[in-house]
Amino acid sequence: MTVSISQGEFAVSSAPGEVISTILGSCVAACLWDDTAGIGGMNHILVAQKTVGGVACDFAGVNAMELLINALVRKGAVRGNLKAKVFGGARMVEGLSDIGRANGAFALDFLEQEGIPCLGHSLGGTSARHIRFYPAEGRVMQKTVTGARVEEPKAPAQPDRNGVELF
Repeated sequence: MTVSISQGEFAVSSAPGEVISTILGSCVAACLWDDTAGIGGMNHILVAQKTVGGVACDFAGVNAMELLINALVRKGAVRGNLKAKVFGGARMVEGLSDIGRANGAFALDFLEQEGIPCLGHSLGGTSARHIRFYPAEGRVMQKTVTGARVEEPKAPAQPDRNGVELF
């Protein structure tokens, strides 16, 4: 069985062969699992940090990570046994802020601060990613989606005129 998640969602499973799937651009997905208990889960973080009153706050990212961790623990995982792999954080639109980089940095920093080892990651670049996570095993498959990059549209060239527009 495959469970698909999208922005702001997470899923947890211990069923052998079950897959949690998502598609990422600048978003980040953290795949966490306890291989001793055979339980894992994945989240899909849209924006890890927001600016509130001129101050960067990472409450959205922290909330997404804690929801996943708490769901894993409720299902029988031991927080001290958790391992992680992180994906996403691409720069999908040229010319705009690089939110993907910030999302990836948040995820890695969070894991380090919480003492959860990150065994692998694929972050950045300009391609979208399709992620398939086998939570009972901790195995992840990634497929990059080339050609998904969005170029900022350029304004059409205007012919030289004298500033008068006829209609």
